[in-house]
Amino acid sequence: MCALALLGGSKAKSKPFPVWPYYDEREEKALKEVLESRIWWRTPGTKTLEFERAFAAFHGARHGIAVTNGTAALEVAMAGLGITAGDEVILPNFTFVATASAVLFANALPVLVDVDPETYCINPDLVEAAITPRTKAIIAVHMGGHPADLDRLKEIASSKGLALVEDSSHAHASEWRGQRIGTFGVAGTFSFQASKLITAGEGGMIISNDDKFEVQARSVHDCGRMPGQWFYSHYIYGSNYRLSEWQGAVLNVQLGRLDEQTKRRHENARVLDRLLSEIPGITPQKLDERCTRNGQYAYIFHVNKKKFAKISTERFIAAMNAEGIPNQASYPPLHELDIFKSGEYRKRLSGKQAKQKHGFLKKKFPATQKAAWETVWIPQPVLLGDEEDMREIAAGLAKIQKNAKELA
Repeated sequence: MCALALLGGSKAKSKPFPVWPYYDEREEKALKEVLESRIWWRTPGTKTLEFERAFAAFHGARHGIAVTNGTAALEVAMAGLGITAGDEVILPNFTFVATASAVLFANALPVLVDVDPETYCINPDLVEAAITPRTKAIIAVHMGGHPADLDRLKEIASSKGLALVEDSSHAHASEWRGQRIGTFGVAGTFSFQASKLITAGEGGMIISNDDKFEVQARSVHDCGRMPGQWFYSHYIYGSNYRLSEWQGAVLNVQLGRLDEQTKRRHENARVLDRLLSEIPGITPQKLDERCTRNGQYAYIFHVNKKKFAKISTERFIAAMNAEGIPNQASYPPLHELDIFKSGEYRKRLSGKQAKQKHGFLKKKFPATQKAAWETVWIPQPVLLGDEEDMREIAAGLAKIQKNAKELA
């Protein structure tokens, strides 16, 4: 009998990982307070307002705007910046579709560029090369929790007069040179969807230190109202993106654990860095020395198939799952999604932009292809375990490497 669990052997992982989402009596108490207050709506309530202020302060921002989800956070940010038809926004090809769809929602063109082959974050050199007179903003995605190169991106944005938005859906509490992410540009956006580092099932946040942007974005998220004005006055385009009191209450409790949980995730990920680097064919996502803390939405590593008997990524993942080590799917390249391949995205554009050829869609994106189809992601709850858990993960992956020919 082969040692691999997929082929009848025993599992490498003997004890269960921490459950997610985590909650205790504090969430129960917060929800009961909302229930018994009978104030479930954000507008007259206080729970979501408290969370906005606390989350912004935690990341070093003056302003926080809580919204319905992370996609909405990006949409509101685009509207708050005045992104509109004819504009272009540069973003990585390796990200969740919402980063691009929020730009299309604003009737602007998402211009896709390749990522760094070691961190899987947007490549600043390619950002600079993609700038045209129509470019209005750059969206940096902090992939897996690792910040993009914020030094270069901030310099490029500043020198070209562009807005820098940080898509921080993976990176709650991540730090770059000791400064928490989300505050290097005009805005940072976050997601509180079920798999994220704090969660209320759904939810999102925009943080900013830009007072003018905050007024516009807050108005957009609340039907075009302006702070301090009559309730039925509506001044600009807006919609209802408000977060409920239920979610605000839960997230405020979850925020209280974030610092300690982030410390644990970061430390356990560094243990995995050491252990997995010793396994032939496995290369962990690079940790830039300027990343002083990684929120670690996922632990990402590259698998060199030549060192694993040329088995497919799918076969590797099946073996990994059988050993008791969970994974989550990587993102496919945006340019390979049907919305771009079919030309459906053009329906959100107008004028010449809707009919022009968009040359970036014909590029090869080698680093994105590597990131999308050759990396494996371990989800963040795993990193809330202990060092024994990390060693069992490493043992399981080493067992797969040693017995890869059996899988082939």
